[in-house]
Amino acid sequence: MLNKLAAIARNTFVETIRQPVYAVIIGIALLLFLLSPSLSMYTFDDDNKLLRELGLSTLFLMSLFVAIFSASGAVAVELENKTILTVLTKPVQRPIFMVGKFLGVAAAVGIAHYVGTIALLMTIRHGVLETAADTHDWTVVGAAIAIVAITLLLSTFFNYTYDWKFTSTAVIVLAVLATFGIVFLALIDRNWQFNPAENGIHTLDVYGATLLFLAAVVIAALAVAISARFNTVVTLSACIGLFLLGLTSDYVFGRFAEIHLWARIGRALVPNLQVFWISDAIYEGSTVPAKYILVGGVYAICYAGGILALAVALFQRRQVG
Repeated sequence: MLNKLAAIARNTFVETIRQPVYAVIIGIALLLFLLSPSLSMYTFDDDNKLLRELGLSTLFLMSLFVAIFSASGAVAVELENKTILTVLTKPVQRPIFMVGKFLGVAAAVGIAHYVGTIALLMTIRHGVLETAADTHDWTVVGAAIAIVAITLLLSTFFNYTYDWKFTSTAVIVLAVLATFGIVFLALIDRNWQFNPAENGIHTLDVYGATLLFLAAVVIAALAVAISARFNTVVTLSACIGLFLLGLTSDYVFGRFAEIHLWARIGRALVPNLQVFWISDAIYEGSTVPAKYILVGGVYAICYAGGILALAVALFQRRQVG
């Protein structure tokens, strides 16, 4: 059973990162990270606080769309094309199929989110040039140029020599090189000196990115569940709607929860994505304890588990022939 689960998850992961839209979403997000310092410099407050807001928002939206498109492609498209029949006739139990699909999608979302998180940390490390006396952080600029250049060269080489798909190869190579890049920046300060104590990488930013990944996992579970019964268009629309509703859950349901039953039901059923958004705390300079990350993780796991159980129940009753 575990071998079948691992095989489905692995195949789903490979198929997902090979989709052109996967690389396109990551590429657009990286471009927005590149532009963020320029977009953040025209405020009357602390420009670097706005830079964090823009960076976290970009990371959140990137992971959201990767999760939705990945889940739609992994389940809904297979159902529409009837390719699922070749898997279920192995035989593979339907619960194993759904859980494997979710794990594969979650892994693909994790890779994209990891790359985006490193881009976020590099952007925050560089900061905004608020005055004429400020200079570029050439350690960040140099690391970013090296990562992108080597990624393009290696991906082109592997594509030409071994016929590996360019986009998926580029994403994996980018993730590996980004790891080396962030380790380098964690050890070297902006003056090219070994100085880990002043590396410009803050724990709070890592916490924020971690919570956003948990939110993306919840959205991925929702997308898998919806795509088990509906087509790609409905899945996209429903997930975006639930995403917006989840961000405003406290406002839409919370203020009426003590009075109306419908508000209590809605508050319980709709994921409260505001739990995973700590940008306000970062903006105010508040501290976020590690315990909060654990609580957020438990909430995400419980909610995703419940949604997957619902997805399995829905998929059990669906005709796929």
